[in-house]
Amino acid sequence: MTRRTEARGGEGSAFVLSRGVVILFAVACGAAVANVYFSQPLLVTMGHDLAMSPALIGSVVTLTHVGYGLGLFFLVPLGDVADRRRLIVAQLLLLVVALAVVAAAHTAAILLAGMAATGLLAVVTQTLVAFAASLAPPAGRGRVVGLVTSGVVIGILLARTASGLMADLAGWRSVYLASASLTALLALVLYRVLPRHSDAPPTTLRYGQLLRSTITLFARERLLRLRALFGLLIFAAFSTLWSSVALPLSQAPYFLPHSAIGALGLIGVAGALAATVAGRLNDRGLSRRTTGIALALLAASWLPLAFTRSSLWALVVGVILLDLAVQAVHVTNQTLIYALHPDAGSRLIGGYMVFYSIGSATGAIAATSLYTVAGWGAVCALGAAFSCLGLVLWAFTRHSTPDPAAKVTSRSEA
Repeated sequence: MTRRTEARGGEGSAFVLSRGVVILFAVACGAAVANVYFSQPLLVTMGHDLAMSPALIGSVVTLTHVGYGLGLFFLVPLGDVADRRRLIVAQLLLLVVALAVVAAAHTAAILLAGMAATGLLAVVTQTLVAFAASLAPPAGRGRVVGLVTSGVVIGILLARTASGLMADLAGWRSVYLASASLTALLALVLYRVLPRHSDAPPTTLRYGQLLRSTITLFARERLLRLRALFGLLIFAAFSTLWSSVALPLSQAPYFLPHSAIGALGLIGVAGALAATVAGRLNDRGLSRRTTGIALALLAASWLPLAFTRSSLWALVVGVILLDLAVQAVHVTNQTLIYALHPDAGSRLIGGYMVFYSIGSATGAIAATSLYTVAGWGAVCALGAAFSCLGLVLWAFTRHSTPDPAAKVTSRSEA
C-alpha cells in the first residue's frame, strides 16, 4: 500500500505528500544537480570542438561550481519569502534556457557563460529539498529528506556515466539538449503537482535582510555550525575519492576505459539507496548514534580503498561503505538543521550546502595534487584524515549538542 502523509497547504487546503510525490522530488533533484557534473567526461571533446586551450577548458568545471556556490547563497534563501512552487518552476525554466545556450555554444565565451548560469540555476535542487521537508510532518521528515537526498546523490554519481555514453552515441551537445528537454518536462509536471502554497509562515524580510539573516543563523545556532562542519568534512572525503579514483584505474594493472570507470558510479548508487535507512533512524530520535556509526564506517572505508591497485573487489566494498556513510550523515544533517527553524528552511539548507561546496572543492584540489606527488596511498591517507577528523569532532560534541529530532519523536509519541 502506498504511504501517504497529510501536509497542510495554504488557505486551509490539504496536500497529500504521497510516496509518488516524494519520488518526483527525488527525480527532479537528481536531474537538476546532474547538470553540474555532466561536463567532466566531456572536457576534452568540448575543448577540441571549440578550439579551447587546456587551461581554458579546465575553467568549465570551475565556473560551473562557482555558479552553484553563488546560487546557494543568493538564490536558495528566496524559498523562505517566495511561493516555492513558482520559484522552482521559474528556476527550472531558466535552467532550460541555460542548457540550450550550452548546447548551441559555438565560442568559448558563450560556453563558459552558459556553464556558469547552469551551475547558478542548478541550486533549484536545494529549494526542492527544503520544500519537501516543509511538506513532511515532523515525525516523518527524516524519511522524506532521506528519499529526496538519495535522488541528489544518485544524480551526482550517474551524471558522468550518462554524459559519457550519450556523447559517444550522439556528441557532447546531445547531453545538454536531452537535459534541457527533461528539465522542461519536470517543470511542467511539478507545476501541475506541487501545492500552490506551502505551509511556511509568511516572511516580510527584504532580500538584503534575508541574506544577512542566513549569516545570523550561523552565529546563533551551534548545531547548525557543527553540522556544517560535518558536511564539509564528509564531502571533502567524498570528493577525495571521486575526483581521483579514475587515475589509478586508468593506469597499470587495469587500464580501464572511461566507460568502465564511469560505471563505478553504479556501485555507489547501492550505498546511496541503502542510506534511506538513515532518515528512518532520525525519525526515531537516533541522530547522534546514526552520525557516529556512519562516521566510523566512513573512516573504515579507506582501508579497503587503499588496496584498489591490487583488488577491484576491495574498491567496490570501499565505495559502497563510503557512499553509504556520506549519505547517512548528510541526511541526518539536513533533517536536524531544518528542525531548528522550519520557517527558515531554505536559508538553513542553502547555508549548510555552502560548506558542502567548500568541502568538495577542497577534497578535489587536494586529492588530484597529492596523487601527482605521492600516489594513491597518500590520497587514501588524506581521505582517512578527513573522515577521522569528523569522527573525533562527533566524539567530543555528542553529549553537548541538543538533538531536535529526538524532541520531535518524543512529542509525537506523547
